[in-house]
Amino acid sequence: MSVFDAAAQQLHSVRDFLRFTVSQFEEAKLFFGHGNNSAYDEAAYLLLHTLHLPLDTLEPFLDARLLDTEKGTLLHLVQRRISERIPVAYLTNQAWQGEYEFYVDERVIVPRSFIYELLGEPLRLWIEYDELVHSALDLCTGSGALAIQMAHCYPDAVIDAVDISLDALEVAAINVENYGLQERINLIHTDLFTGIDNTYDLIVSNPPYVDAESVEQLPEEYLHEPELALGSGEDGLDVTRQIIQQAARYLNPHGVLVVEIGHNREILEQAFPELPFTWLSTSGGDGFVFLLSREQLLGEE
Repeated sequence: MSVFDAAAQQLHSVRDFLRFTVSQFEEAKLFFGHGNNSAYDEAAYLLLHTLHLPLDTLEPFLDARLLDTEKGTLLHLVQRRISERIPVAYLTNQAWQGEYEFYVDERVIVPRSFIYELLGEPLRLWIEYDELVHSALDLCTGSGALAIQMAHCYPDAVIDAVDISLDALEVAAINVENYGLQERINLIHTDLFTGIDNTYDLIVSNPPYVDAESVEQLPEEYLHEPELALGSGEDGLDVTRQIIQQAARYLNPHGVLVVEIGHNREILEQAFPELPFTWLSTSGGDGFVFLLSREQLLGEE
């Protein structure tokens, strides 16, 4: 009898299954990098989601007993998480970025950009009023998460959301429709700025930025994400270089560019020593997201 068959017979309560799931996740040495930080957090989320309980309320339900069908569904998901190393967001088709919920599947990376933390108040030094953003661009939009969050932070903005992947744009379309933003967010299938005729007050991008060596060493969980959305050349900066070199012509006067680059700050500063990068403070630190104004990109400031 397998441990999962035994669990189906001998475990009964939410508490039982929480303990069991944490134990299984720890024993399997899973990697947690897609929304949860520990075996406990991921186990609690998976239980609450699967049992259709509020995601912020576990305590009142710990001693509730599960139906056999609920046990079967839950154990199936736990087993897949372990045996296939699938990120839990793909098992539940649900991901969160801040307070915003998004549909996800393996056509897009799981949203986890620091840029959403910077929209609105943190950019006040460069964008004095949210109402001054009338047009914005999200490059490499993926699931559309940042475009949707920009639409909420900048109520007067029309937003173009660009991706090279048609599959990703299909997922983005689901999220845009879920938030009722079809009139304000334009999904565009192209490679970065190719074919773009508009100019913008704000351009953001969370492009691929994993270097080739790191791609080779990624935990199995990341191999379920589109490779196109992770790696970007030998040093991870191929796409970022293109963005920096082209962005100025697509920015309005005093417009700003905000880009996330992972752990590549030193390499980027060496590649563009003439640019006065501003590194923005995020929950992950102050070396992951940079800002440049149009004038800085043009060498006018």
